[in-house]
Amino acid sequence: MTSPYSMLLPTLSLRSGALSAVLLLSLYSKSKQQNSYMKKTLLLIATLLASYVGMAQETYHPTAENLKAREQFQDEKFGIFLHWGLYSMMGTTEWIMTNRDINYKEYPKLAKTFYPSEFDADAWIKAIKAAGAKYITITTRHHDGFSLFKTATSTYNSVDGTPFKRDIIKEMADACQRNGIKLHLYYSHLDWGREDYPVGRTGTGTGRPKEKANWASYYKFMNTQLTELLTNYGKVGAIWFDGWWDHDSDAKPFDWQLEEQYVMIHKLQPQCLVANNHHHTPFPGEDIQIFERDLPGENKAGLSGQSIGRLPLESCQTINEHWGYNITDTLYKSPKELIQMLVRAAGKNANLLLNIGPEPGGALPELALDRLQAIGKWLNQYGETIYGTRGGIVGPHDWGVSTQRGNKLYIHILNCMDSSLFIPTGNHKIKSATVFGTNKRVNFTKTGNGITLNLDTVPTDIDYIVELTLG
Repeated sequence: MTSPYSMLLPTLSLRSGALSAVLLLSLYSKSKQQNSYMKKTLLLIATLLASYVGMAQETYHPTAENLKAREQFQDEKFGIFLHWGLYSMMGTTEWIMTNRDINYKEYPKLAKTFYPSEFDADAWIKAIKAAGAKYITITTRHHDGFSLFKTATSTYNSVDGTPFKRDIIKEMADACQRNGIKLHLYYSHLDWGREDYPVGRTGTGTGRPKEKANWASYYKFMNTQLTELLTNYGKVGAIWFDGWWDHDSDAKPFDWQLEEQYVMIHKLQPQCLVANNHHHTPFPGEDIQIFERDLPGENKAGLSGQSIGRLPLESCQTINEHWGYNITDTLYKSPKELIQMLVRAAGKNANLLLNIGPEPGGALPELALDRLQAIGKWLNQYGETIYGTRGGIVGPHDWGVSTQRGNKLYIHILNCMDSSLFIPTGNHKIKSATVFGTNKRVNFTKTGNGITLNLDTVPTDIDYIVELTLG
């Protein structure tokens, strides 16, 4: 006989396991009218769940190097995301292969004409550094399967499969090293072109024969590439995974074998942080929690409804409307919008990873460079209130956010329609208030559970910053 609860265990996630165990124990305690067999089944499942959760939580113990890297990552606050590959040549974003149902044997022909003559790694990195960014995250291999680095796994890469014949990731790694920028590597968990990748909910029209799927082969391929990336390109700040969601609708839960993969990464480079854009609360072995197109705690794009965990946070956003280059997309966010996005991220204790899609020829778009210049100019003046801070004791409000370093609390006023503003500082004593970067005092009065800042005029700056010294 099959228990009515026998199907529960395989479908329960780790993150829901603890709660499920509690609920099942509650059911057991209230199951006076149930037969003994059902009661025993409930107790067994609850016990197994509790044990599973306990073991899973104990499987990953970050090293001292890793914990230090997490702190440094939180201090950096601002990075640049780069989506670039064969898809850039088509000018319609990185999803063109699946969006247009391009056959997996035809799409690779693009590689035969891949020759980005304007690509200059140092020019990219210098512009990014001048913008105040502390790290980059670049696509080493996106969902189309093309690798921007030399790999022994396939000739389908920028060195062996194109007339360009250059290792783009190697040149970026070297440029990062020369300019003091950290290198993070994006890596796709899915592949619309490889026959051994088990077909998920995307890439279904590329013509790959489902019967040729071979997870063991594909998993070995991925881990070989990851080993190459973590061996041949110096220190890597993070591996940034994407694509887990391709199998989130499978009838039978798909086993990505993430924990084993994460162990391998941390063994090769203990300081390397693992991030996964799966749109869930972090899995065991991960070091960063990602929020796609949203700030933590918001879910305007519908991809970031997960609860906020205790890991370092990162919000990835686009500088215009798309990730990869789109020839018709000139809807770039204004410098004000981008700066305020960075400030709000910092106020929510998160980094901002701002994406740019380089042009097919290898240049960064002029509109993107203009925005980078504006952000850099602002950070040169106000970076002290962002870098090395954490979300302040005053939580986010419609008017803005706070950041904090030690006894310095920075009130970032982004949207205020009055010349006075109540700040809920609680029981904290405020010794002084000044306009940041000046000696200009800001008068304030104790008001209820905080203070009221008495400003001379209604703030109109992109970010009007008041520096409070806590007593």
